[in-house]
Amino acid sequence: MSAAASQSPLHDQASPVITVTIPLYNEAENIPILYERLVAAMGECGRTWEAVLVNDGSTDDSASRLDAIAGTDSRITIVHFRRNYGQTAAFMAGLDHARGEIIVPMDGDLQNDPADVSRLLARLDEGFDVVSGWRKDRKDNAIKRNLPSRIANSLISRVSGVHLHDYGCSLKAYRRDVLDGVKLYGEMHRFVPVYAAWNGARVTEMEVAHHPRLHGESKYGLERVIKVVLDLIVVKFLFRYASKPIYVFGGFGFLSILLGGLLGITALALKAFYGTSLIQTPLPLLSVFLCVVGVLSILMGLLAEMLNRTYHESQAKAVYRVGRVVNGAKAP
Repeated sequence: MSAAASQSPLHDQASPVITVTIPLYNEAENIPILYERLVAAMGECGRTWEAVLVNDGSTDDSASRLDAIAGTDSRITIVHFRRNYGQTAAFMAGLDHARGEIIVPMDGDLQNDPADVSRLLARLDEGFDVVSGWRKDRKDNAIKRNLPSRIANSLISRVSGVHLHDYGCSLKAYRRDVLDGVKLYGEMHRFVPVYAAWNGARVTEMEVAHHPRLHGESKYGLERVIKVVLDLIVVKFLFRYASKPIYVFGGFGFLSILLGGLLGITALALKAFYGTSLIQTPLPLLSVFLCVVGVLSILMGLLAEMLNRTYHESQAKAVYRVGRVVNGAKAP
């Protein structure tokens, strides 16, 4: 946080209702326009608000422009990273510094429209915990951006069971309790609605505006699809097997041992019925290899179980989440 922001006498200590979090990386030309649009849009919401702008190691003039804004507006908090850590880290920093009951992340490249925030809030008021933006009329390159995004969204929806059209849209609205305890790594910010839904949150989506980029260029390319697939594997594993890793490692181990045993029996059968020498076929070697891999996999599963218990018990972490508790009336 900048000195101007932390020492401003205008800084209101009362917790706002809404916190808008915005990661920024080399968006110096967009920052003044973004601030004007944000102030105008939030003024129409009728609720107290703040904005946490995260400078993700920008190398242009973004830092000084952000500090200038924070020096004149107590509702603005600036978080400066020492280097570029990526969008997920910036999302976490915004969340860590947010004080609002409702968290609204959005991009800082002016493609998201701050005017949509009030519409997201209205949808939350209908009883939802998460409202995800859907850039139905997306203003990006059809081949480099839109096509990979559609493939990734379809894959995530199918694997997670949480069907959304646009996981990549940063503009979303979350109730604070949905994000409590959430820790994200790598590039997993897009999976927050999945985490929320898996923990019982009511998730919906709505169409939001998407504008062409005015200044700068996109920081993402086709390699993002590979990252999405790898992160999806991690997310699925953590949800299904984080508390019972032996099911994954042990299941693979038993399958490997079974296959190795079958190959060994086949090699012996060839020897007995056809006179095939064991050194003339790779089956014995494959059998031994698969059996060894199977045993090691089971041992890894046991180690993972020990680590899992250490993780939960050393920090008194529960393996469940409580929605609410209702105490019955005591008898007189």
